[in-house]
Amino acid sequence: MSTANHYDVLRSPLLTERATDLKEKHNQVCFKIDPRANKKAVKAAVENIFNVKVTGVRIVNTRPKPKRFGRSVGMRMGYKKAIVSLKTGDKIEIFERVS
Repeated sequence: MSTANHYDVLRSPLLTERATDLKEKHNQVCFKIDPRANKKAVKAAVENIFNVKVTGVRIVNTRPKPKRFGRSVGMRMGYKKAIVSLKTGDKIEIFERVS
């Protein structure tokens, strides 16, 4: 894969309480990813972009959820996320600057 494709696979980092706990306790990071991406593509993208060693990738499809807007009912968008396990000692610096 080319570098441009690696940046297309990873959409954005997930910065939630659960993602922060995974990072601190288990050395794992979470990303929103392209819906067509698979585990091999996510692993290659993270290793290429951040220069770290990935030991495992788990992928989760989150379903759209109903959301009320006054009297009308809509749907919150679903997305695909990846939980990436990093080798002991490796870390992604971009998350260190986010508070």
